[in-house]
Amino acid sequence: MAATEDTTDVDAALVRGRPLPSKSRPLDHELIVATAIAFIDEHGLPGLTMRRLGAMLDVEAMALYRYVSGKEELLDAVVERLVAGMQVDDEVPEAPSDGWQDFLQRLAHGVRRVALRHPKAFPLVASRPTEAPWLRPPLRSLDWVEAFLSGLTDEGFTDEAAVAGYRAFTSFLLGHLLLEVSTHGADVGPLDVLEDDADGSMSLAAFPTVRRLRPGLSEDHAAAEFEEALEELLGRLTLIRSEHVEA
Repeated sequence: MAATEDTTDVDAALVRGRPLPSKSRPLDHELIVATAIAFIDEHGLPGLTMRRLGAMLDVEAMALYRYVSGKEELLDAVVERLVAGMQVDDEVPEAPSDGWQDFLQRLAHGVRRVALRHPKAFPLVASRPTEAPWLRPPLRSLDWVEAFLSGLTDEGFTDEAAVAGYRAFTSFLLGHLLLEVSTHGADVGPLDVLEDDADGSMSLAAFPTVRRLRPGLSEDHAAAEFEEALEELLGRLTLIRSEHVEA
């Protein structure tokens, strides 16, 4: 007989080491979202269904609908949890304390840590609808947009420069991090275009230069490239700030 909310196999749960519902931790919205993220981390986003999530929690899928209306609401909740993860990161300040450059550097690295912690779930941050069309991932929550814009204006940015900074900062983060998580197995659609065989030569016979330079192309310099691109971005924002200094 299928397991139900009242017939959870506690021994099996302990063996698997999963945070399944119990008398001390009953099924709730927070547990469902956390387990969905764990499922995506392990199996990838395409495999997530309400039935499989229920099986992971040792409950019938129907039991989940008491807490989430369906998969779409669940995915939105996953995104909210990922974005909120920066709020519990001690390295990410809520406002500038050592200058706006330090603030943006710490914020950028906080977003990157979220992406690296949950690479297979991170593309949802880019693909799920935002609260308003003018909100841009990955800084897509009103809390973080408010912190970003007020942080820059408090540091001498005009309104126009702060908006330009938000656009440039989010474009940099999203482009870089989607590319990076794709190397960690994330399903990012069009980026996954070339499947290799065992010796890495598949589809490269007609591209001798690519084949010759492939070892260099395959090297992982993500951290250094992130730092270099972030420094270049901060330089651009310095120019934007100076061009919009109020008289």
